[in-house]
Amino acid sequence: MNLLAIETSTELGSIALWCDGAVTRRACPAGVSHSETLLPLIRATMREAGLGFADLNAVAFAAGPGSFTGLRVACGVAQGLAFAHDLPVIPVGTLDAMALASGGEQVIVALDARMGEVYYGCYAAARLLGPVGVYHPSAVPIPDSSGWLACGNGLAAYAALRERLSGCVQEWQPERMPDAGSVAILAASWLARGETVDVAEAVPLYVRDKVALTVAERLAKGGKA
Repeated sequence: MNLLAIETSTELGSIALWCDGAVTRRACPAGVSHSETLLPLIRATMREAGLGFADLNAVAFAAGPGSFTGLRVACGVAQGLAFAHDLPVIPVGTLDAMALASGGEQVIVALDARMGEVYYGCYAAARLLGPVGVYHPSAVPIPDSSGWLACGNGLAAYAALRERLSGCVQEWQPERMPDAGSVAILAASWLARGETVDVAEAVPLYVRDKVALTVAERLAKGGKA
């Protein structure tokens, strides 16, 4: 079983190949838009692995939440490859993959959403507890138990978030970021169960419907118009 995974939810994009249980991961070049580098990186990585697109069983992508542009790029490339090569698609939640990569049993994921907010989700035994949401750091819902692991760059970006979670979190992983390797691992398990979607049904999960602050909102926060 072979699949390609694409992750461009943040500026740290990556791809991964799952080949019968072995994962090969490659990072997107820094400082260049994912739309320019993604397809050349995919082709080079597959060539290195001795695979053609006909050898793939599916294409997976991190569906979000995350950067609006990044999510559209990942979804568009996954759809294009899947359509061209008659492959099913596997959308994977960005925070779901981060929770898996953390290695924790009880995991809080907080990804910086910019504009003073975080994308936030809680997981127990790899299952999402309630929907993923976007919150102000001082207003995230707090688990009513202790011993949690918290991960994601939202922890480093907002001191108020770490303070709010301090009573329930035992381990901190602020350096944890989305990565195609964990997307591939999740997608492989779903592919084995036949849990794929058609190309037309593969869409990003934005969570937030607002791209940027208005001029008035920036001024209110002390920024420039």
